[in-house]
Amino acid sequence: MLHRPILHSLSNVLLSYRNLTVSFGGPKLLDDAGLTIAKRERICLLGRNGEGKSTLLRILNGEVQPDKGEIESIPNLRVGKLEQEVPTALDGTVFEIVAQGLGQAAETIAQYHHLLHEIGERPEDENVAAQLDDLQHELDQTDGWALEHKVENILDRVELDGDLEFASLSGGNKRRTLLARALIAEPHILLLDEPTNHLDIPGIQWLEEFLRKTDIALLFVSHDRAFIQRVGNKILDLDRGQLTRWECDYDTYLERKAELLAGEAKQQAVFDKKLAEEEVWIRKGIQARRTRNEGRVRSLKKMREERAQRRDLQGKAKLDLSDAQLSGRKVISVDDISYTWNDQPLIENFSTTIWRGDKIGIVGLNGSGKTTLLNLLLKEIDPGSGTVTHGTKLEVAYFDQHRAQLDEKLSVAENVHPAGEMVCINGKPRHILSYLQDFLFTPHVSRSPITKLSGGERARLLLAKLFLQPANVLVLDEPTNDLDIETVELLEERLLEYSGTLLMVSHDRSFLNNVVTSTIALEGDGRIEEYVGGCDTWLENHRAKVGQPKKAKEKTAPSPQAATPDIPKRTLSNKEREALKTLPAEIENMEAEMNALSNRMASAEYYQSSDNDPLADAKKLESLENQILEAYEELEQLEELTR
Repeated sequence: MLHRPILHSLSNVLLSYRNLTVSFGGPKLLDDAGLTIAKRERICLLGRNGEGKSTLLRILNGEVQPDKGEIESIPNLRVGKLEQEVPTALDGTVFEIVAQGLGQAAETIAQYHHLLHEIGERPEDENVAAQLDDLQHELDQTDGWALEHKVENILDRVELDGDLEFASLSGGNKRRTLLARALIAEPHILLLDEPTNHLDIPGIQWLEEFLRKTDIALLFVSHDRAFIQRVGNKILDLDRGQLTRWECDYDTYLERKAELLAGEAKQQAVFDKKLAEEEVWIRKGIQARRTRNEGRVRSLKKMREERAQRRDLQGKAKLDLSDAQLSGRKVISVDDISYTWNDQPLIENFSTTIWRGDKIGIVGLNGSGKTTLLNLLLKEIDPGSGTVTHGTKLEVAYFDQHRAQLDEKLSVAENVHPAGEMVCINGKPRHILSYLQDFLFTPHVSRSPITKLSGGERARLLLAKLFLQPANVLVLDEPTNDLDIETVELLEERLLEYSGTLLMVSHDRSFLNNVVTSTIALEGDGRIEEYVGGCDTWLENHRAKVGQPKKAKEKTAPSPQAATPDIPKRTLSNKEREALKTLPAEIENMEAEMNALSNRMASAEYYQSSDNDPLADAKKLESLENQILEAYEELEQLEELTR
């Protein structure tokens, strides 16, 4: 059993773990590790694939019990989690999905919201009107209107229309909906597992800004280096079972971690040399053994035990591309192609020429047609008009973001090479198990089914399968999803060395900027633009075109009058009537406090006094502004109900 003392309520620390140990019967994923999360911290959890990052998140969310560990937390600690994958079986509107985060209270609110839509479509239906009247009475009695208002506020913050069906949303907006569901319970700590997966680049930038402004403590796992640098203000490094906390941003962490590993390697080299010398000494002849120092023998035994317990740093993957014959100089010619899907133009009058050695990134909003453009370029589908012409001697290898090329019924080795034990790499034979070790798969794992592999391990497996195929045109659709950062950086190196032609869809800004020589951007409504270099120029142009982010739909808390004139006007609850009386005075007091603080901070004397805290006062000013805005919105909604 875990001991669970309670942290003092005045402490900034929300949760603290000591001696945290998890093994699952193999090497310890966590080995007497320690972890502390404090208010307003944004901690990025880093580690190689398979080190146990997702396991740690599941422990903190109460899904997995550790083998050992002592936890302290504030009273009634609330933890929310945004999962790595979007569930496939979620039905209902965005409003209903978000309301689920309220627990049992959600059912009445969701039913009321659903009936509002029905009465709007069938105002003459007396049965629906009667049900709606009953629900209004129930919400009056249980203060459910406040909870409904809470859902509306969250939807407003994440800029979503609650009336839309969840199933109809893009992958990015589904992630926003699930984020809203996690936030509705007002968690003290929010856990995020690869939050940028399936988001387009503008969506990632929106999420960055949202998370930077929140007061909720964050612990997140991500491979997106630009996202980590922008959001994280602390780093938690999971390496060989140990958690090491770094009080810095990601770029500074990289420098300090490199210095630490270099120092560790030097210490281990000195230790190993000393151990080797002592092993030589102990094996000397009978005369030396008669006169040997027993203390030295005991020291040698201790050194042997220490060396046996050492967990060596996991090696890096080796990603070697198989060579293919050179393609023709002109790889793909595109002449005035157009393509329409569901009567919506995805591509209109697009022409380009792709030459041998080009490394092209394809970017755009979710649903803009990036994968469709790839399939058109590969002649997997035909354009509605125009032509796509391939050059000579093309050998194409394709990385599918959905990993449909992997067969769940086969082992790791069989998925890569189902025919025999030997593979051919650049004309040289190698055993399949040896080849898979380059991708960090042990012989035991290579013989096992792929069902137990993590998302990152599946991505590495698909790369192993892909790189076995000689290719002079490499097509990658979201190749970095779920990969650890070291493997992403190694993939970058190999793609930079690759002499063939590269076509790549990705939302990883650092990856695109480091690899591609030009960018094709799908702007929407069929428009396509081409840019030299990575995605930064496109992002600047995109921001200039769309301006400041706008809400998907301006919403106020629905009232019976607002939905349809046929619905009888509901009376205000006692709490709402009291709020209607007191809110104007509260707003006036908050505005006076905000103006006084703002005037103080505008004076030169303010910054000359050590008694003042500009950082804390700036946060207080921002908090007051938000409170005033929310109070005005609440007052407006209450006044609307009395009209």
